[in-house]
Amino acid sequence: MRIYKSSRILTYNNNSGYKENGYKMTKRPSYIVSTSSKSFLPAKQTFSKHFYIFALQLINKNRMEHKIVFITGATSGIGEGCARKFASQGADLILNGRNIEKLNALKQELNAQGTDVLLLPFDVRNRQDMKQAIDSLEGKWKDIDILINNAGLVIGVDKEFEGSLDEWDVVIDTNIKGLLAMTRLIVPGMVKRGKGHIINIGSIAGDAAYPGGSVYCATKAAVKALSDGLRIDLVNTPLRVTNIKPGMVETNFTVVRYRGDKKRADNFYKGIRPLNGDDIAEVVFYATSAPAHVQIAEVLVMPTNQATGTINYRQPEK
Repeated sequence: MRIYKSSRILTYNNNSGYKENGYKMTKRPSYIVSTSSKSFLPAKQTFSKHFYIFALQLINKNRMEHKIVFITGATSGIGEGCARKFASQGADLILNGRNIEKLNALKQELNAQGTDVLLLPFDVRNRQDMKQAIDSLEGKWKDIDILINNAGLVIGVDKEFEGSLDEWDVVIDTNIKGLLAMTRLIVPGMVKRGKGHIINIGSIAGDAAYPGGSVYCATKAAVKALSDGLRIDLVNTPLRVTNIKPGMVETNFTVVRYRGDKKRADNFYKGIRPLNGDDIAEVVFYATSAPAHVQIAEVLVMPTNQATGTINYRQPEK
């Protein structure tokens, strides 16, 4: 195992023990003192466990240090969770959303933690605004390393022969056409630079239709097809494509599904512990922090008591 931190390297070998380069240590240390910071690691009885965790955290953080991560729909739920997770790992963020007030609040929070943040407020359904915003990128912000196509929604639980055509336009334009346009505008630069990762937030709904969700399910099935197709198109490049398919996640997404009825949205999760935006952000980060030769193509992630899009177990009310 080798840990890189600036120019300092610490190597551990099971046979020969610890070798120093910028660190003072004995072969069986009670603790290790960095010559530059005088910081201490845990005592020898817990050293192996803590050192291994420390090593993984350091390696992953170094992989994300100052990478440019572009997140659509970053003002709540999964997008907001991704923003905080990648910020905690040293990435620089381009955050997109429609709610400027929420975007500014999130930027101030992350700036206070030392994260460099650029805001691009636009609706992914508006291709002209999208293109103008992306064309305006300058300097380091042009070199996007990770694109997280997260913006998405569903409105209503109507039967297919009873739903609103106007609402369906919003859902289709956001979930499919918005994702496709972002991909079309961002990925050519990644191909030119020879590096990049596209994360598409799909859904378990893309695997099979369920009552009252046919249009939404169709859009997420499209996300799967677009992810698979893009992966095929990029097979001769170093770029990676991942489709993350969450099950039940408690976010504002469900409130929008029920057209603003918060009580009905809350009832949807009664008796079961759903996932949250931070849970999905961890999965997204895991996929992006894998070694460059590892492509995690698809991840289906659900609460423990969910088996499919329609089958779950709920604790009875007491």
